[in-house]
Amino acid sequence: MIKKTGRPGYLQIADDLREQIRSGSLAPGSPLPSTVRLAEQYDASVSVVKMAVGILRNEGLVIGQQGKGVFVRENIGAEQAPEGDLRSELAELRTVVHDLAERLARVEAAIGESGKRRSPRK
Repeated sequence: MIKKTGRPGYLQIADDLREQIRSGSLAPGSPLPSTVRLAEQYDASVSVVKMAVGILRNEGLVIGQQGKGVFVRENIGAEQAPEGDLRSELAELRTVVHDLAERLARVEAAIGESGKRRSPRK
């Protein structure tokens, strides 16, 4: 279930799946549940789940097989797995970037509205 923490749902799902992989709950070579099943499990949209799985693909933790599904990579070695400090730093950076994007959107919206209030020059 996605928590209302201000952290994007896809990052929460990716964090949870990543932890399941690291702890061995999702063993190397095992398939991830289907996108629809994960969406139900996390009470999220399919697109949010796809974004979360995309993050894990980019990190090299899972691999997709056309027509078969997404599987936990079998050869995740210590050299590929980021250390705990790096994971937390990356998560923090993602949060900061997300917050900055929201702030920028508010600033741009405010600038757009202030431009509409000005009377046109003659």
